[in-house]
Amino acid sequence: MSATAGPSASPSHAAPSPSPIPDPASGVAGCTPKENPGWSVARRWDEALLDAIRRALPNPPIHARNLFHLSVAMWDAWATYDPTATGYVSTEKIVAKNVRQARNEAISYAAWGVLRARFQNAAGGEDSLLEFDELLKSLCYKPWSRPAAAGVDPAAVGTRIARAVLGYGVTDGSHESGVDPNYGPVNAPLVVASDKRFTLEDVSRWQPLEILGGFSQNGIPTGTVQVAVAPHWGHVAAFGATTAGAPTPIDPGPPPILGDPSSDAALKAMVVEVIRDGSELDPRLGTTIDISPAARGANPLGSNDGHGYTVNPATGKPYAPQVVNQADFLRVAAEFWADGPRSETPPGHWNVIANDASDQILASPAPLRIGGTGPTVDRLEWDVKLYFALNGAVHNSAIVAWGLKGVYDSIRPISLIRYMGGLGQSSNPDGRSYDPNGLPLVRGLIEVITPATAAVGGRHHALAKFVGRIAIRGWAGAPSDPETQTAGVRWMLATAWVPYQLPTFVTPSFPGYVSGHSTFSRSAAEVLAAFTGSAYFPGGLASYVTDAGSLLFEEGPTTAVDLEWATYFDAADQAGQSRLFGGIHIQADDFGGRKLGSQCGLAAWHLAQEYFVGDVNAGNRACIPPS
Repeated sequence: MSATAGPSASPSHAAPSPSPIPDPASGVAGCTPKENPGWSVARRWDEALLDAIRRALPNPPIHARNLFHLSVAMWDAWATYDPTATGYVSTEKIVAKNVRQARNEAISYAAWGVLRARFQNAAGGEDSLLEFDELLKSLCYKPWSRPAAAGVDPAAVGTRIARAVLGYGVTDGSHESGVDPNYGPVNAPLVVASDKRFTLEDVSRWQPLEILGGFSQNGIPTGTVQVAVAPHWGHVAAFGATTAGAPTPIDPGPPPILGDPSSDAALKAMVVEVIRDGSELDPRLGTTIDISPAARGANPLGSNDGHGYTVNPATGKPYAPQVVNQADFLRVAAEFWADGPRSETPPGHWNVIANDASDQILASPAPLRIGGTGPTVDRLEWDVKLYFALNGAVHNSAIVAWGLKGVYDSIRPISLIRYMGGLGQSSNPDGRSYDPNGLPLVRGLIEVITPATAAVGGRHHALAKFVGRIAIRGWAGAPSDPETQTAGVRWMLATAWVPYQLPTFVTPSFPGYVSGHSTFSRSAAEVLAAFTGSAYFPGGLASYVTDAGSLLFEEGPTTAVDLEWATYFDAADQAGQSRLFGGIHIQADDFGGRKLGSQCGLAAWHLAQEYFVGDVNAGNRACIPPS
C-alpha cells in the first residue's frame, strides 16, 4: 500500500458527480457515480463523513461516536435484508426482490439522515450538508426534508433506521456537544507565552493553557483559555455492556505522579525522554537512522523493544533499508499522526488507513474473505462489516481513554516540564537549585545555569541573567516563517519549553492519561488484523510519503520521508510514540493506551462477529475480550 500526501495523508474528496451512470447489477433504481466506480455506497458515505469531520472542530471522542453511529446505521440497513444477521439498533427483517438495490438505497437514506442531523450545526456544516445531499443525488436518490418512514420501501427503511440511531444517541450519555458543565480544572491556566515560574494547586492534575490567538488543528478559533473536551465521556453507551454508573469501562490504575514514592522516579525518566526527543528535532545535527521495517517494528505490546523483521512475508525478500535524517523522521512522524491541519482525527485517520488497505486487497488476485477465511463477499458486505467492527472499537477506545482522562485528570508535559524546571534540579541535594520535585540533571540536555556556562562563549550565554535557573536544550519553537525557516534546537529556560506543535495549538485541550492516539490506533490495528486475516498490510508493507519541504510547523523535511510499516500494529505503535516526539504525552500515556486499545479492539471484533451471524451475547463487555 502506498500513498503520496502531506502530513495528514487525507486528501480531500471532490463532490460526487451529478451525472451518474446506471448500475446494471442494482436494477432500475440507483446509480454508480463516475468517480471511483468501484466504491460501495458504504465507502461513499464513510468518505463523506471523513470530509465533514475535517471541516468541523477536531473533537476525537465525538467523531469516534459519529463514525460508529454511521456504521451502525449502515450495518442495520444491510442486516435488514439478511435472514441471519442481527441489527444493532433496528432489528426488523424485510424480504426484497432485489436485495442489492434495496440495501444500497436503505443504507444511503440511513446514512444521509444520521449525517445531516449530526452536522447541521457543526463548523463547516453548510458545506457538509451540501456534500451529503449531492452524494445522495449522485446515487439517483432524492433528498427531502420530511422523508416518509412507513412501509417497506428501502427509503422508508433507511429513514426509520436513521431516526432510531439518532434517538439512541439522545440517550447514550454523550450530551452530544462534548462539554461537561460540571467539570472545572483545579489548576489556574498556564500562560504559554510566559517563561515565569508558577505554582500548581495539584501537580498531578490537568492545567489548561492560555494561548493568545488559539486555533484548533484545522484553523477554527478556540478562544484564549482551553476548555476540557469530554471529561464525562466514560459514561457514554459503548459497543458492548458496561457497569452502570462506572466512570470508565476499565481502569488500569493511575499514571505515575510527581512526588509519589512508588512512581516518582519513573515519571522523571519519562519527562527526560520527552525532553530528549525535543532536543533531536534539528536536521542540522546530521544524525541518520534506518526507519524501514528492517530496523523498526515488531514491538511486544506496550513497548518499543522490537527490532524489525528479517523478511517481508509477502515477497520472501528482506525489507529494503531506508536511512533518513533522524530529525526529519521525528518531525514527519509527529505531524503525520497529528492528523492536521485538515484533521479527520485519529479515529478517522484509521478509517483512511482501513480504506486504503481494502483497496489494495481488492486490487490483488485474492478474493475478499472476512477474517481471511470463509466465503467470498462483495465490497458492500466487506465495507459495512469492516466499519461496524472498526468504528465500534474506536468508539469504545474513546470511552475508555476519555473516561480515564476524566477520572485521573492528569497533567500534560508542557505543564509538568515547566513546573519542575521552575522548582530546580532533583539530582544533587548538595548542588545549586535543588528541589526533590525538580528536573533530573542530564549533561548536555538539562543543566543548571552557572556563572561559567553563562559567560561569553558559554553554552548558556544567552541566558546569562538567569544564573541558578534550569536550562533545557530543546526545539526552539515555531519560526516566524515556517515555509522557509527551520527553528532547530537551542538552550532555553525550562520554564519556556514548548512541544513540537503549532504556536496556536501547543497541546490538546484535555488531560493526558491515557493517550487517545495510542488507544484508538491499537484498537483499530487489532480489528484490521483480525478482519483481513493478517497482521501485515497488503503486500507486507504500507508506505506514506511526505515530500521534501511539505511540513507545516517549520520548513522540512530536507528530503522526502517515506513512513513504512510492515503491520497494522507497527503503524499503531508509531502513532502512539509520535505523541512523545511532538511533546504532548509521556510514555505512561502511550503504553497504557496501547494495552487498553488492544483489549478494546479484540473485544469489539469478537462482538461484531456475533452480530454478523445473529447470535449476540448481551453480556459481552466493552473492551474486555472473552477469555
